Amino acid sequence: MEFVQEPYRITTDIDSFDVLGMYRYLSEESYWATGLTFEKFDRAVKNSLCFGLFKENKQIGLARVISDYATFAYLKDVFVLTEYQGTGLGKWLMDCIFQYPGLNEVDRWHLLTLDAHRLYKQFGFTPLDYPRFHMERVSTRHKGQGEDS
Repeated sequence: MEFVQEPYRITTDIDSFDVLGMYRYLSEESYWATGLTFEKFDRAVKNSLCFGLFKENKQIGLARVISDYATFAYLKDVFVLTEYQGTGLGKWLMDCIFQYPGLNEVDRWHLLTLDAHRLYKQFGFTPLDYPRFHMERVSTRHKGQGEDS
């Protein structure tokens, strides 16, 4: 699927993605991908519904969704390259995700963030109503580290 606002486009065609470039950004610029190997990131991309943000042929952003397309979706690795931030492209990326067939009717969405609460609040995300109901199992690689969607 593709969404277009010239000169930008968002596509779910992972064959057109710059997976290595996106990995470099995540591993060098983000706080949530510390220690992530390229092999693990590549596997994650291949097993997720990914939305790549492009300016012409250059990939400038990414978002991954892990979902059953009915009851649950997890939003992960959402970013726009630094030089394109503050232009509304992140909001457009989120809009496209929620327009995607099958995702637009998902009952519950989750994400983790340390610093993007204002962005996600615009799309209906709130702190957990019942945090005591939620449990997690986190690998020792992530213990004590921040993570973001």
